[in-house]
Amino acid sequence: MSLDAPFFEQLFAANPDPWALRSRWYEQRKRALTLAALTRQRYARAFEPACANGELSALLAARSEQLLCMDASASAVALTRQRLHTQPQVEVLQGHLPVDWPEGQFDLIVLSEFGYYLDSRDWQQVIDQAQASLGPQGSLLACHFLQPMPECPQTGQQVHEQLQTRLQLTRVVQHREADFLLELWSRQPGGMDLEEQCL
Repeated sequence: MSLDAPFFEQLFAANPDPWALRSRWYEQRKRALTLAALTRQRYARAFEPACANGELSALLAARSEQLLCMDASASAVALTRQRLHTQPQVEVLQGHLPVDWPEGQFDLIVLSEFGYYLDSRDWQQVIDQAQASLGPQGSLLACHFLQPMPECPQTGQQVHEQLQTRLQLTRVVQHREADFLLELWSRQPGGMDLEEQCL
């Protein structure tokens, strides 16, 4: 069974940064690698579910004409809105996937440290929704912790195996370390948009 919104709300009620996203070098470095994996300088419309307290969101906002952030926790949504209130291109919504998947197309979808909180059925639905929502030059980035997480219905490895099985996209980046796996898939075989390929 997927973990529900109250689970995450309890985490944020106890600590506004429950995973030490702001202070841990591991998290800072992983965010830098995530941004470096993006093959385009800017994206017209990006979607980041499970935005937590907005640490990665703030960096994605600088690379996006429009950025939609979402989290199941009302506290996380409030923290992200506060952090990005000077960024008019950013919208932050409360929602729980897969039931609250947003409408429209995206050029970039970032599934970061998210998939293993869902059971296999819900995660597969998210994968299918993400693929259907990608524009003709869209990219999907996924990054997940690989060490055991007993409270989660899936492991990071299982999450990425399902991505590889279900996505009908080209994997253009793969970065694996002992603690995490980061992968980027794209509708464009080279990962770049058509204009960039012609330069």
